[in-house]
Amino acid sequence: MHSQYLSKLLLFAALKNEKSAYRIIVDALRGKEEDFTKLPMKRAILLLAIPMVIEMFMESLFAVVDVFFVAKLGREAVATVGLTESVLTVVYSLGFGVSMAATALVARRIGEKNPNAASRVAGQALVFGLLLSLPISLTGIFFGDRILTLMGASTEIVRHGTNFTRWMIGGNFVILLLFLLNGVFRGAGNASIAMRALWISNGLNIVLDPVLIMGWGPIPAYGLDGAAYATNIGRGMGVAYQLYCLFNGTGIIRLHLSDFRPRTALLGKILNISSGGAGQFIISSASWIFLMRIVARFGDAAIAGYTIGIRVLIFTILPAWGMANAASTLVGQNLGAGKPERAQHAVLLTALYNVLFLGVVSVLYFFLTPNIIGIFTDEPAILEHGVECLRFLSLGYVFFAFGMVVMQAFNGAGDTRTPTILNLIAFWMLQIPLAYLFSIQLQAGPKGVYIAVLISEGLLALAAVAVFRRGRWKLKQV
Repeated sequence: MHSQYLSKLLLFAALKNEKSAYRIIVDALRGKEEDFTKLPMKRAILLLAIPMVIEMFMESLFAVVDVFFVAKLGREAVATVGLTESVLTVVYSLGFGVSMAATALVARRIGEKNPNAASRVAGQALVFGLLLSLPISLTGIFFGDRILTLMGASTEIVRHGTNFTRWMIGGNFVILLLFLLNGVFRGAGNASIAMRALWISNGLNIVLDPVLIMGWGPIPAYGLDGAAYATNIGRGMGVAYQLYCLFNGTGIIRLHLSDFRPRTALLGKILNISSGGAGQFIISSASWIFLMRIVARFGDAAIAGYTIGIRVLIFTILPAWGMANAASTLVGQNLGAGKPERAQHAVLLTALYNVLFLGVVSVLYFFLTPNIIGIFTDEPAILEHGVECLRFLSLGYVFFAFGMVVMQAFNGAGDTRTPTILNLIAFWMLQIPLAYLFSIQLQAGPKGVYIAVLISEGLLALAAVAVFRRGRWKLKQV
């Protein structure tokens, strides 16, 4: 009789947990507004992390689908995408920087229960982002061919890939605004709106990619240029949805024309935080440009394999960034509410979840690498380079997992200076010199680049944890 009672009790508990988990998922996807400074921590993390992980998953899914169709155009096309993406990482860095400023400032104002001030932050950040994107667009439109040449592209790549580069860099404003406005929504705790913006953006990209690249019915095949058209159209529609939500939605952030009136003090804060945020990503992305330049010395097959390997890596790194972004929002809002210890607890718990996720992925990637890279290419030389890239870099996933959460915790607190300094040391003083030493001086080839990445990322994670434990980020005022 006791056993029957125990069985019923366990069944009831299981059903209750299942219903509770289902309810959290539904609430997270619907975007139910909550006070993240008071919720139980596990629920708060899940409500923010679920849409953020899905948001980043959509971004990573597009990256994989995009390179899948581009790979059918040949190694020169893949190499063009890889070289252009390396330059675009600077644009991503600027987008991330302004996004960090928006997230930190909006989250702090929401934590202080001041939604009107949070809306003013959103308006000023939008103007800031538009002004920032203009000179980049002009550079891409008029100097696309020279950019590819400086990146080490062959004459064949420059001839066939210049229009792609012009379209991608020229249309950078949709990339920058997509990141920036999603930072606003994340800071407000409206992660589901950011998720839906990426659904629209990357969903359209995925549908339009094969249509515009390969052609369909009356639509001609635009080849590599079609990939650029698909990206700009998809991301442009994502931005249109974001703007609709900000002006006409029912969320906590509502934009009015008065929010666009220049406010010197607020613009100064955005500039200060975003410069540090952009600085840390420019430092890291510039190091990837140098790494791509080193890999380019070993031929188009090496570039193509490296590009495919990195895209697959991003497929799981970006969802992990979604988890890290949840920590950023929780830190900002809880510091605004005067609860620094709760903010610290959010970081440690989120980091644990992230380590578990990427730890499992690293094992799968290590053993299934040939099968995974083989989905994108059957050319032996490209396959060999792609397998080597993914297998080596997946070994550092656990370090990536913990490090990215801690670094985003600093950013959520508005302390973008600390991650900038750590990135400068890890990437420019360690990663680039080691990559050159191993790959060229010691003649290890592209493998030397991957070893350098593992060493630098591991040391970066350890240093970030050591600085985080000192706790100065809790005192940051924004």
